[in-house]
Amino acid sequence: MTMGHRLRLGAGSAALRVQRWRAERRYDRRAPDPGSPLNPPLRSTIRMREMMSRHYLAGRSVSGSRPVAWVTSGAPTEILKALGYHLVYPENHAALCGARRRAEALSSAAEDAGYSRDLCSYARTDLGSLLSGDTPVGSLPPPDLLLCCTNICQTVLYWYRVLADHFGCPLVLVDTPFLYGDAAEPHQVDFVRRQLEDMVPAAEAAAGREFSLDGFTAVVARAKQASDLWLEILERARHRPSPLTAFDSFVNLGPIVDLRGDQATVAFYESLLAELDERIARGVGAVKDERLRVLWDNLPIWYRIGPLSRWLAERGVNVVASTYTHAWGELAEMMDPAEPFEAMARVYLHPILNRSTGHKLAAMRRMVEEFSIDGVILHSDRSCKPYSLGQIDQRDRLVADVGVPALLLEADHNDPRSYAEEQATTRLEAFVEMMS
Repeated sequence: MTMGHRLRLGAGSAALRVQRWRAERRYDRRAPDPGSPLNPPLRSTIRMREMMSRHYLAGRSVSGSRPVAWVTSGAPTEILKALGYHLVYPENHAALCGARRRAEALSSAAEDAGYSRDLCSYARTDLGSLLSGDTPVGSLPPPDLLLCCTNICQTVLYWYRVLADHFGCPLVLVDTPFLYGDAAEPHQVDFVRRQLEDMVPAAEAAAGREFSLDGFTAVVARAKQASDLWLEILERARHRPSPLTAFDSFVNLGPIVDLRGDQATVAFYESLLAELDERIARGVGAVKDERLRVLWDNLPIWYRIGPLSRWLAERGVNVVASTYTHAWGELAEMMDPAEPFEAMARVYLHPILNRSTGHKLAAMRRMVEEFSIDGVILHSDRSCKPYSLGQIDQRDRLVADVGVPALLLEADHNDPRSYAEEQATTRLEAFVEMMS
């Protein structure tokens, strides 16, 4: 890193600290809004935004000083963390573009280049950003290595082949067999474990550094600690009134995805958990008049998080839990620093999208009971077909067997062109009436 890069990074970090300090002062001085159906948002979110902004800022100056890897959201990044890689998650970047209303233009840029609108809108957003150079984070560092894991979908394999061709860098694939049963078989765990061990030399070669088993063990230990904390945070929503909404957990998901394995992530989630416990002690709910509690299935609709949260809160509805956010904490118990390769092979075999639709239905049944759920919204995501597969049957089983209303809400997680406002509002109104 040149002296100029260091100065710019230092100046940017200082500006982010000042921005966070000012936001916290405004938060502490703000007067209650009696007209809002929501209590003030979580103060910790201010710190989360600084963390994620700092991560993207570091990426703008990291080339030449640290190796860079672009990774899928289900990839075994702990190995790369142990080698000092700076990690870029195109899916997280695409979600940020969606939340900031940039995804439609970027998706259109990808479509103009010949990519189908039927592709995942994360992929189209990422490829559109790559082709146009447009991004809300300034710039993304080019990768020295691409790491793709098929435990979330097969689209990522073709997406990352495009990236490998564009950047001319190595692509490491971790192929995870689909789990039809309750748990992985020993031969499946061994198959993935050997792939994790085999990726080490390729990652060493691209990084120009030597892998340390002790360093890997330490990263896994921090990743487990952060994942345990994340699960505790989500389970605080069992309280009535819940101190947070699922929309809060969507917003604060970034560190457990992008910065898992960092000590700063552990510290952040410790502070967020403390804030939630303080809210519980004071009886403060995220929704002022929480009457009905809802479970959300699938990815969020990033460009509608705020409006949906307010619309539901105005009717006393709190979306308290989500299958998507729980996916980042429910496997923490499998993480074992004493057997890092074996344990992480199990972890990366068991994500919700690498398991059967029956498994997801069982998980939703359990969450309906544990979170005292009054109804379920299943986001039928136009461009995330693996997550949406089976939702019609899951909806029917929830209604018939569990006895809760369930709504199939058609949209797209990142592309607003697939969201019909009037139709969605009409269906949500009928859903709320069914729960009341």
